[in-house]
Amino acid sequence: MSQKAPAIAANTLAAIGQTPLVHLNKVVRPDSADVFVKLEYYNPTGSYKDRMALAMIEEAERSGALQPGMTVVECTGGSTGTSLAFVCAVKGYRMQIVTSDAFAKEKLQTMRAFGADLVIVPSLGGKITPDLIPTMRERARELAQRPDAFFTDQINNPSSKKGYKLIGEEILEQLGRPIDAFCGGVGTAGMLMGVSTALRAAGQATRIVALEPASAPLLSKGQPGSHRVEGIAIGIVPPLLAKDFYDEARAVDETDARQMARRLAKEEGIFAGISSGLNIAAAVQLAQELGPGHTVVTVACDSGMKYLAGDLYDA
Repeated sequence: MSQKAPAIAANTLAAIGQTPLVHLNKVVRPDSADVFVKLEYYNPTGSYKDRMALAMIEEAERSGALQPGMTVVECTGGSTGTSLAFVCAVKGYRMQIVTSDAFAKEKLQTMRAFGADLVIVPSLGGKITPDLIPTMRERARELAQRPDAFFTDQINNPSSKKGYKLIGEEILEQLGRPIDAFCGGVGTAGMLMGVSTALRAAGQATRIVALEPASAPLLSKGQPGSHRVEGIAIGIVPPLLAKDFYDEARAVDETDARQMARRLAKEEGIFAGISSGLNIAAAVQLAQELGPGHTVVTVACDSGMKYLAGDLYDA
């Protein structure tokens, strides 16, 4: 049976959101809870960051902080930069991004493809070290001192939660049943806080689990560290992370995250990145702990297409 085609969109920004929610069938043991994954790589740039980028830009326009002819400035490891560059391209703003060679080459190329001007901060051995993001942020602040610049400041910008809150609202509408646990990696914490806000507003008694790499357990053990999971564990406790809106911080081994990403492609047909592998590895673990009759939900943050130049899919 053919599905009804979506209505014509006014522009590509209207294609953001309303992504599929799928049930995992092969990577979850039979004696576990059901695991559902929101496939956020169905957004226009292949990442859930499209939601955040649109929310931050449109809120800045409403407040008058962003005016026609201004340049948008941000520091980012890739997906946020791509999403902001995409939104700015559609809306007609210039985009300047402070980034690093620690992040996937494909992400940097995609930002440039959308017209962004990149400022590259060198990394130590290609790793995301505790001081890399603060260094990038300081450079972005310097660039944003110009009178014609607007700094989106994703780490501190509460508008990002509004964009991500829609993920939670869509999950509630799609699933139509109680959600026992939701887990997600923490970078700026906008996604986890936005989804948590939506679930709690709906009266859900959902266990919210914040995730991070085991080699950088800042939230769970107070110990920063180096890792290679792009988009999360930024070296500081993000200002948007409110203790009242999550129940547990859990560290996931990066090897498990990479193995899960490969399994998802080969067994479930889900082609996603490392942070998605981390999210789903944790969701599968939670499902085993909760057992049958329960429900665990997480997100596939972005597409595996962004990681083909690295070693994620070499094995």
